[in-house]
Amino acid sequence: MSQFDGATKVDGGIKFKGMTLKPIVEQCEGCAKAAEFEGDKYCTLYPVPEKKWANGKCNSATHVKIAVEEQAKVNPLKASKRAARGR
Repeated sequence: MSQFDGATKVDGGIKFKGMTLKPIVEQCEGCAKAAEFEGDKYCTLYPVPEKKWANGKCNSATHVKIAVEEQAKVNPLKASKRAARGR
């Protein structure tokens, strides 16, 4: 059973549930949200994946790691005073 049961090929993509889906772009390679249909891969969330990458990165990409910022350093003296006050 395919992710795109009932889809038909059209010019430039596939027609699925009333929408035309475009093939994924190079940045989408390796994403778990991409599924294959008749030799091409399509995003299961967005009909035009290239627009999701226009402003940087796709917010649903499973293969892109998000950089976690370091927490601000806390002054140990202030931290001990806060702990003593019960905060």
